[in-house]
Amino acid sequence: MSFFGKNIRKIRSVKTLSQQAFAELFDLKRGTLGAYEEGRSEPKIETLIKIANYFSIPIGDLLTRELTVNELLKFKGELTEQFEAINKERFTAIPCITEKNSADYINYFDKNSFVAEMVHVEVPIETKTPLRAYIITNLEMSSQDQGLFPKDWVIGEFVPQDNYTKLSNGTLVLVLAVNQLILRRLYIVNDQFILRADHKSIEEITVAVSDVKEMWCITAVFQRRVSEVSSGIEEKLLMLEQEFAKLRGRL
Repeated sequence: MSFFGKNIRKIRSVKTLSQQAFAELFDLKRGTLGAYEEGRSEPKIETLIKIANYFSIPIGDLLTRELTVNELLKFKGELTEQFEAINKERFTAIPCITEKNSADYINYFDKNSFVAEMVHVEVPIETKTPLRAYIITNLEMSSQDQGLFPKDWVIGEFVPQDNYTKLSNGTLVLVLAVNQLILRRLYIVNDQFILRADHKSIEEITVAVSDVKEMWCITAVFQRRVSEVSSGIEEKLLMLEQEFAKLRGRL
């Protein structure tokens, strides 16, 4: 049994065509189309060619595998509206360090082919400086209910080695050193970097400048949480005042 029935049903869904409307496009009866979609019948070769040509889909793909919605949207013909490529807006694509690829990044960070194959995030940032995105996996940069939490992510600009010592103390940086990625606040002491977490119970890390392989200065933070508009204290005080007013009225 071919995938023809599943594929034409998916085409109808993408194109928002009823069975009747689709059948009329190719001089078919609605019942015949229904039989195709349910796998009770296969189309004649003439019908197959008409449908494949109309939607610019290779006959082999239409018959031998289930097409995805994304694939169908890319086919030309009458399947989708056509837009001029010049009008398509593009944001900056930034290689993203995730929990899954971080170990490989530590080993292959300097391989352009590896970086090119990393997952990328697109954000409306314009800069000529190389960027990295990094997804938070721990609570080291949190303090009580503030700061960065797992699944938050940050974007950093590349810091050339000559500019390491120009960074201000307390700058949030992502450092690749001693076979680990460290997101901390940077403090410079002689030829050493002190990397401190915002979480009070996390010990600081000392790294020799010569051990730093890469450094990224964090310039943007994206948090999954929505900050509370208010703490609720004002509402509680108002309620107390109203209760006191009621008590005074009874006295």
